[in-house]
Amino acid sequence: MNRTALEKDTTTAKATLYMAIELSKASWKLAFSTGGQKVRTVAVHGGSVPSTLRAIAQAKAKLRLEQDARALSCYEAGRDGFWIHRALTAAGVQNLMVDAASIEVDRRERRAKTDRLDATKLVQQLVRHDERGDRLRAVRVPTRGSGHRARGCADEIVNSAG
Repeated sequence: MNRTALEKDTTTAKATLYMAIELSKASWKLAFSTGGQKVRTVAVHGGSVPSTLRAIAQAKAKLRLEQDARALSCYEAGRDGFWIHRALTAAGVQNLMVDAASIEVDRRERRAKTDRLDATKLVQQLVRHDERGDRLRAVRVPTRGSGHRARGCADEIVNSAG
């Protein structure tokens, strides 16, 4: 029995672990999803990429993904600059630094504002961006040799997005 090209593509496609990071100085909230399941959130020490990478491995195991499954992450561009993006991509994680203006916010709805809720909403938007093409605008990250500091400021991010 022959399979169609579509069946081959859908049966061989690797699952993706989606991760949104809500950054703060003391801790980072990580929200994980595989696209169709409940969002799982964990906290790691702020600025700790090794803790973030361990959390990714643990999330893959907990969500029954292979350890070599694709990991796609995002976080809102801000004062932390480009070093997080560079560290994640060096570790094999695909990452988007997201322009804050492209993050969905329902202006008519009153809602609680917590890092956990923000990370959850952002990971849901990342899934839609990846699976359906819903628009998240990524900030262009300059190469390390282009004269930008490793830890950029918000001014650099705005100027480099152009």
